[in-house]
Amino acid sequence: MKRPFLLALLLALFGALTACANPSVVTLNDGRQIQTLDTPEYIDDEDVYEYEQLDGKPGRVNKDQVRKIEEL
Repeated sequence: MKRPFLLALLLALFGALTACANPSVVTLNDGRQIQTLDTPEYIDDEDVYEYEQLDGKPGRVNKDQVRKIEEL
């Protein structure tokens, strides 16, 4: 009786966590595109966007280089 409940709970938690990730595409002024695992976060005092690359490594790009950011 405990196993079905535990399985349902784990599936619900996993679903909630995956809903938090918003893969995005950052289009730069020169036309290049960067795919990210999450929505880039703007760091105001540094004038940059920080994001997680597809390989899991952190990335940064200057605000002035960004044309647009779109969620996938």
